[in-house]
Amino acid sequence: MSKLGDLGARLHRGEVGYDFIGNRKIWYGLSVLITITAIVALAVRGLNMGIEFQGGAVFTTPKTDVSVSQAQEYAEEASGHDAIVQQLGNGSLRIQVGGLDTAQSDQVRSELAKDLNVAEDKIAAELVGPSWGEQIANKAWTGLGVFMILVVIYLAIAFEWRMAVAALIALIHDLTITVGIYSLVGFEVTVGTVIGLLTILGYSLYDTVVVFDSLKEQTKDITKQTRFTYSEMANRSINGTLVRSINTTVVALLPVAGLLFIGGGVLGAGMLNDISLSLFVGLAAGAYSSIFIATPLVADLKERDPAIKALKKRILAKRAGAAAKGEPADGTDAFGDGAETAVVGPRTGRRGRAQEHRG
Repeated sequence: MSKLGDLGARLHRGEVGYDFIGNRKIWYGLSVLITITAIVALAVRGLNMGIEFQGGAVFTTPKTDVSVSQAQEYAEEASGHDAIVQQLGNGSLRIQVGGLDTAQSDQVRSELAKDLNVAEDKIAAELVGPSWGEQIANKAWTGLGVFMILVVIYLAIAFEWRMAVAALIALIHDLTITVGIYSLVGFEVTVGTVIGLLTILGYSLYDTVVVFDSLKEQTKDITKQTRFTYSEMANRSINGTLVRSINTTVVALLPVAGLLFIGGGVLGAGMLNDISLSLFVGLAAGAYSSIFIATPLVADLKERDPAIKALKKRILAKRAGAAAKGEPADGTDAFGDGAETAVVGPRTGRRGRAQEHRG
């Protein structure tokens, strides 16, 4: 068995682990910092809205030796508006100029043909009205709202309302980070971006639901035992599915990274950039939130329940009594509240202590 597979098996059996729940304040603080940064970036820099949303014209030239910066200068002089120029893989240029109507578009096309020293009929022009982008944006918001409502209803029925609330917060967290990254790097927001944002919602939920399913199974009839608190069981659920989450995330990120860094960066394919950046950031944020945000939030909410609070009190009292007598307490290797600090390493439960004593 590979080392990673062996680690996954040991994590699943509870032989090793990391105290995700015990360190949740660190993850909360980190997420708050990232979210504030994203919101500030949106407020200060805003989003670089594509031609589909603000209206304007897109000009595609034949292969040319004119540089991107020079073509941008030509387009801005001809139109009087800011221009975005991208070099395509075949050496042609894609020039976007916002705020143009049909007459202005024809005039800019003629000026570009002279400046670039190409035939005017060789420059393809596409005029886009802002109303089309507005319709797309409204439909995207409607789809997002319906999706959120259905997710909350499903999770509340399949699991419980606390898990539904935690998953919703994690989704909003992932979307905020992704949009904030777009603002920081200045990538253009196009229809491809909207598609990417809607796509990451499913990926973001996948790992979260896997952990929730494990947690639901492990905490069934939890109040009938006095070994583990709810937070400890939540921690075991995260550790038990950790390697699976890492594997699925890495496998999903690899092809997206290829689109982003090779397709978008090397080949200069603009639409690939629009879709792949949202997918790349969203997948990474979704994997992070499922482990460090969603499940710790469920544990926090559940620990407020009177029955779970009473269970924790009984368990801690039992452990305190066992410690006073010098006896090992059940559950102290579950790395949760009131237990030993968890690190990745062998457990030191009864069997481990017995082996150490014999050694």
